[in-house]
Amino acid sequence: MAFFNLHGNSQYYDGTDYRKLRGVMVDRQIRSRGVTDDRVLKAMLKVERHLFVPEKYHSEAYQDHPLPIGAGQTISQPYIVAFMTEALDLKPTDKVLEIGTGSGYQAAVLAELCDSVYTVEIVGMLAEMATKTLNELHYTNVSVKEGDGYEGWPENAPYDAIIVTCAPNQVPEPLKDQLREGGKMIIPVGQTYAQELVLLEKKDGKLKQHKVLPVRFVPMVNEKGKRY
Repeated sequence: MAFFNLHGNSQYYDGTDYRKLRGVMVDRQIRSRGVTDDRVLKAMLKVERHLFVPEKYHSEAYQDHPLPIGAGQTISQPYIVAFMTEALDLKPTDKVLEIGTGSGYQAAVLAELCDSVYTVEIVGMLAEMATKTLNELHYTNVSVKEGDGYEGWPENAPYDAIIVTCAPNQVPEPLKDQLREGGKMIIPVGQTYAQELVLLEKKDGKLKQHKVLPVRFVPMVNEKGKRY
């Protein structure tokens, strides 16, 4: 199923200078709104977001809004991706767990900043396509798993950071357990139309948390589509 089209020197495919569009995206949508981490900004400038959305949305890939990626799911707006990434304060040696792979864009941004990324996607079609795209773009430090994100990926725990891109009603206990001492987790929590982005940090075995931003993400669901 040809959902994504990769075109060699993609920067100039169809005559569009995608690198220039990424520069405008970083300057106007991200840096101007308070994201200042230089490594995060460079990652956002480098990762080709248009390759993580269906071809018909390439022209919108660097605009400030989510886009459909299939199976009723969306890719988050660039600012939210950058904001959540910066909040984790990642180091080059970190191991990160992502819940909600989607098309793989957030995983690619993380892969530019840390040693390894483990990402879980419950929709099989999306997990397969994200794996294909990430492999073709040579992100060798990303591992994709089809499965229930509520349970995390315990085989590779503990993680230095956890990022969740779908919203449960409460922070899943398995994810709390899989976070390393001193590690950070960022996750949207709440009902469909009333969610808060929450940043948690594990200190002395306990999670300290505070709300950082009102958001709207797709819900976290199990394999039967029931919301957590």
